[in-house]
Amino acid sequence: MDDKKKWDLISLASIPLVMTLGNSMLIPVLPIIEKKLSITSFKVSMIITVYSIAAILLIPIAGYLSDRYGRKKVIIPSLFIAGVGGLVTGWASWSLENPYVMILIGRVLQGIGSSGAAPVVLPLVGDLFKNDKDVSAGLGLIETSNTVGKVLSPILGALLASFLWYLPFLSIPVFSLISILLVVFLVKSPEKKEEPQTFSCFLSCLKNIFRKDGKWLTAIFAIGGVIMFVLFGILFYLAGFLENEFQIVGVKKGGVIAIPLVALSLTSYVTGKRIGENKKTMKWCIFIGLFILAAATLSVSFTERLWLMLLILFVGGVGIGMSLPCLDALITEGVKKEERGTITSLYSSTRFLGVAAGPPIYALLMKQSHEVVFYASAGVTAIAILLCFVSIKPETNTDV
Repeated sequence: MDDKKKWDLISLASIPLVMTLGNSMLIPVLPIIEKKLSITSFKVSMIITVYSIAAILLIPIAGYLSDRYGRKKVIIPSLFIAGVGGLVTGWASWSLENPYVMILIGRVLQGIGSSGAAPVVLPLVGDLFKNDKDVSAGLGLIETSNTVGKVLSPILGALLASFLWYLPFLSIPVFSLISILLVVFLVKSPEKKEEPQTFSCFLSCLKNIFRKDGKWLTAIFAIGGVIMFVLFGILFYLAGFLENEFQIVGVKKGGVIAIPLVALSLTSYVTGKRIGENKKTMKWCIFIGLFILAAATLSVSFTERLWLMLLILFVGGVGIGMSLPCLDALITEGVKKEERGTITSLYSSTRFLGVAAGPPIYALLMKQSHEVVFYASAGVTAIAILLCFVSIKPETNTDV
């Protein structure tokens, strides 16, 4: 890998880190927000969900705009909007007696900003490098940054909230500004040699892509969504479980939540470095990773002992860490460069759909029982395993 491009990668890695902090940092703080605002667990889960819904709706548009006008021209304004959203949520929490609605509005703005920031990073990494091995390594670093953000988020969120419960909201503009400066000064986008694609041509090309590769693309979209659904659902469950059952609060709670995420982060990094260009290896890493996740979540249903739960969820984090970099690599390397922004954005939308659905659905499952939460997690992961086995076939499809 070109040493000069390492700075581009490091700068780009700050974007998913910032976006992950903007969402995952709130996970350990949600029970505190629930009490401060006197709202239900379902209502507090919507603070995560509205962010993700806004991103879901706008990510495909951001992908198209990045293909047409350039990646940086979409990323920088998006980071700015995300920062403004953080200001709105922080201001409302600080100054309004009943800030819930304005917090949701601010979170929608953050979701809009996120839609044009983190998802556009994947195709830009693909643009920077000429060979698939470097692309895979770069995507591994980006996914690792994403997962490192998930590890740091609960600890940082809990630490900030120990001073002021709404301080995590106010930290977003600071993180966004740092990322903007890194992208502006250190990322050099490759020059676009082709004429920008018209919207009608874009729709026609999209239709042709799905006619040709719809089976494996749809499978990857669905698997990414399932993984994020299970991950954010379990994190949401764990935040309340630790506080209600074991009276673990504050930074200690953030540290406990981070335990399975450490496994996710380390495994993502190693997997991204090891998979290279072999798409068959990518498929079987996804398959094995999902199998590990399904087995782990099913096993957790049989115990409520905290140390054993965390050990099993640590193993589940390994499964997710094996899968995510391979999904990123397949989706980025399996389509033409000029189509990457659109296709990877659609993939990011399905991941955000999982993030959006996880907390509110798990809030309802939590009312049933501990066992139901993890039976559901294992069941939906089993569906993803089947999709991977049946629909992702590098040996018969030259584009995968």
